[in-house]
Formats: sequence, structure tokens, C-alpha cells
Amino acid sequence: MSEILEMLIRRGFLWQSFEIYGGMAGFIDYGPLGNGLRRRLENLWREFFVVNERAVEIDTPTVGIEEVYIASGHATSFTDVAIECKKCGKVYRADHYIKEVLGLEVDESVEAIRDILSEFDLKCDCGGEFGEPAQFNLMFETRIGPGKGKRGYLRPETAQGIFIAFKRLADYFRDKLPFGVAQIGRSYRNEISPRQGVIRLREFNQAELEYFINPRNKRHPEFDRYRNVKVKLVDKSDAEYEIALGDAVEKGIILHEVIAYFIAKTREFLLKAGIDENRLRFRQHKDDERAHYASDCWDAEVYTAYGWIEVVGIADRGCYDLSRHAKFSGEDMSIFVPFKEPVKVKKKVIIPNMSKLGPIFRHKAKKVAEALKSMEAEESIVVEVDGEKIEVPPECYTIEEVEEIQHGEKIVPHVIEPSFGLDRITYAILEHSFDTDIVDGEERKVLRLKRWIAPVQVAVLPLLSRDPFTEKAKEITELLKKRGIFTEYDDSGSIGRRYRRYDEIGTPFCITVDHQTFDDNSVTIRDRDTTSQVRIGLGELVDVLLELLNSEKDIREFGEVFRD
Repeated sequence: MSEILEMLIRRGFLWQSFEIYGGMAGFIDYGPLGNGLRRRLENLWREFFVVNERAVEIDTPTVGIEEVYIASGHATSFTDVAIECKKCGKVYRADHYIKEVLGLEVDESVEAIRDILSEFDLKCDCGGEFGEPAQFNLMFETRIGPGKGKRGYLRPETAQGIFIAFKRLADYFRDKLPFGVAQIGRSYRNEISPRQGVIRLREFNQAELEYFINPRNKRHPEFDRYRNVKVKLVDKSDAEYEIALGDAVEKGIILHEVIAYFIAKTREFLLKAGIDENRLRFRQHKDDERAHYASDCWDAEVYTAYGWIEVVGIADRGCYDLSRHAKFSGEDMSIFVPFKEPVKVKKKVIIPNMSKLGPIFRHKAKKVAEALKSMEAEESIVVEVDGEKIEVPPECYTIEEVEEIQHGEKIVPHVIEPSFGLDRITYAILEHSFDTDIVDGEERKVLRLKRWIAPVQVAVLPLLSRDPFTEKAKEITELLKKRGIFTEYDDSGSIGRRYRRYDEIGTPFCITVDHQTFDDNSVTIRDRDTTSQVRIGLGELVDVLLELLNSEKDIREFGEVFRD
């Protein structure tokens, strides 16, 4: 790990934030190369989950008002248990510290943590005693506006902005399910004691898709193309499988086709991004780990120097989010779904008796009547008006059976959410791509990044650092840039040293301007992975590079090979 991190810092992939002031755990800067890699990863994600889905992308504020997070539950339940040392003042996330020191998994409750501290007489690293465990809300709180202002929070996930905009989005899709809404952006979690570098951050990048479906139909029209794809699964009882996804659904390992479809698509995306298939698995949440509103949840996990880490969560969140926002905002979050054929149904309806309601409920009578009309007949009628639950006496209404022709029904869509941690995926790609080999009797460090992910796609190198070599190389650099190829020009140091420099940052191809260039108007293309070279005429250089960069073709298909 130290060798990889040293290279990533030195070459400009990742830096410690606030470095000149001593740094701060949980924050990182993306240098020029790291930022380029992550942006390419984002574009690849869009290709998979927006462009090739019935989906759109939106962008919502990173600051949310308090009401949003009361409705979502984050204001009260988005907490971890913290323990603080009385001697040195260090604060730890309790369950992580206990696992690190004692190797024990523990319930994330104050009572469970208190029992462990007492039973094992657990001390801080400095030898000091811990104080009383306490719940700590992970959201960053802020104030909106001057003075006392209005309480707000930095968003802990991008999803809530999508749920709040659901009515507008449903209109955009003309109320036709299924549809997806994506968002890529920053989220914030005030982690108690982040100590895993880029794996646990306080400010991080997410790419989330909220895929809205009819709860009566959890099949996916495109699932058949993935039905026979074999995936490594670890179910909630820790049983391991390498199984076709269609079989996993039929056996009930995966709850339904839509989750299986997104597991398959997530796998396909991660492999194309550069994750090693041998270090990728999908692990199902255990019953006591899964969110209370989720009926099934799977994490894509990759193996790194930090062990197995979660990089993607795929959950069936049911109608929890839309129902909560409907309840707290008073807005209808349902969609009308038409039947194929109208149906006749008999139903009991409640008819309010205003002559009785008026004297009893006075100014609330109208709201009580409206609530009665929207209810189904029950033995005891209780309505909610302005947050107050009111039992309505039987003399205030009558119940009648009527026959209706129904052309459809109103449903609250369920949500399937694939949520991607872009920072973790970026780090995992870099670690999985890092390699060493021997070239010309010397050890070479190389990042074997996928060509379409590499932040620098082509380096143009004049053999000698003087005209006319430099002038021609700069001319070629400008030509490639105009064609959309991210290209760097470099004339510093020996040609061998420059090759190694670009191997280390993952540049797939180097173009060399040499003596022969001025004889036959050709250059060499050098392949990063094999160090083989072919000679290509300048007239076809751009087309050859574009074909190579968007495929995994071997350069030997384009000319006679020679080596460094």
C-alpha cells in the first residue's frame, strides 16, 4: 500500500487536503491526474446508467433544509456511537475501535458499547479511560441566512434531492414507469474518526441512480441478456456462490430481477472501469445489517490493501422515501397506473354527514369530511387533521356499497437504488492497475489502466530536445488535442526516462518523433503494456489512435512491430 500511495502522491493523483496546515483526516485533494481519472470514470458511469437506460440526470443543492432530513429520518437516526478518552481527548467511532482492538463485532447501540467497555475494561491507546458512550449525528449542520437563520444540513447522500423532485420528474416521464433519475455530486458525512485514507472520507463523490418501478412488477425487460452471466455472490448467511443470475433469482438468493439486473450492470461497469474480476464479489446484507425499509440489499465489494471494501450498494428501498416525503410535505407522491382493460369493482365508501360534523368539529369539519372521503370503510374511523388524530362518531357518516368502473389505480412507486462511491472505485482501479515488471534489466512501475479511463491518453515525445524534433512534436500534440485526445508533450530527460514516466501514470501510448519522421512523414506508437512499437504514417495517426483508445486492439494489427 505504501508503495502505491507514494506513487499516487508523487505523480499527482491524490494529495492530503490542507497539507501546509498539517492536513485533516477525511479530506483529500484530487491532483491533475486523479481528477482526470475520476472525471473519465463519471463519464463511463453516465454511459452505463443514464445514456443506456430510460433515465435522466439532474443536479440538486448540496445544502438541504431541516424538514427534508426530518422526513428522511437522517435528523434522528443517522448516527454512530462515539467514545471519548478522558485523558487525551481523542474521539473514536466505538464499533470500529472495538473491532480493531478486540476483534469483536458489536451492535451499534449505546447500551452494547457500554457493556463492552465495562466487561473488557477497554482503554484508549494512551491508557486513559473512556467516558460515557454517546450517539453522534453524522450530518454537518449549518445555518441558512443571516442571524439565527434556518437550520440546514450538508446532504449525506444525493438521493433525497431526487425524491423531493419526484412529482416534476414523474411529469417529465409522463407518469410511465419504470424510469430512472441519476445524480453525480458531493455528499458529506462528519465521520467520527476516519483513519482509512481515501476509503472513509468526510466529503466524497457519489453517483446514484434512483430507479422507480411499479411494485406489482419487479421484472426487468432487459434482464434476459444477463440471465446467464455468472457472478460471485456471498449471501446473508455467508454462503458463497458462483452462479448465473437467472438461477440466483429462481432460487430466491436475489429477491427479484431488477436487483439482479443492476448487479449484472454494476459488474459490467466495474470491469470496464478496470476492477480486477478476481477481486470482485457481491455480498448480501444480513437481516440485522439491512436498513429497516429495504427488502433486499447487495454490496459490490472489491479486495484491496484495506481488505474487502464496499464500493457500490444496490438496494430495494420500497416506497419508504416517497411515502415519508408525502407524509411530511402533504404532497401526493403517487402515480396513476392504467389497467389494460377497465374493471368493475364493488367498494364501500364513506359519506360524510355535514349536519352532524359541523356542530361537533366546527372549523375542522370540512377537513374531517375530506379525510373521510379518502378513507376505506373500517369499524373504527380515525382521521388525521393538522397532525391530530381524531375519532369520528358513527352518526357523522354513512357507509354505502357502490360499483365503480376503474381504469387504473394510484400507486406509490418502489425505488431500486444502485449507489456508487466514486472515490473508493477510483482508488481501487489505481490499486488493481498498479504493477511492476522488468524491462531492459530494470524494474518498471506501470499503471495498466484501461485505455478509456487513463487521464493522459497519449504522450508526444521528440527523440531529441531541439528543433526540428520539438517543433514537429508540438504540431502533432496540437493536432491530437483538436481531435479530442488528451495529449501531453514532453521533451524533458532521456527518451527511456520519459517512457517510464508515462508508464507509471498509466498513459496507454507514446508517440515518438525521430529522424525517420522527416524522411517518410511517420512516427512510432509505443504500447505501454508490452513496450512494443509500430510505425504509422502521420496521415493515419489520428484514426489509428482513436481506434486503439476505444478498444483493446493490439497495436500489431496496425504495423510491423519492433521494441524499445
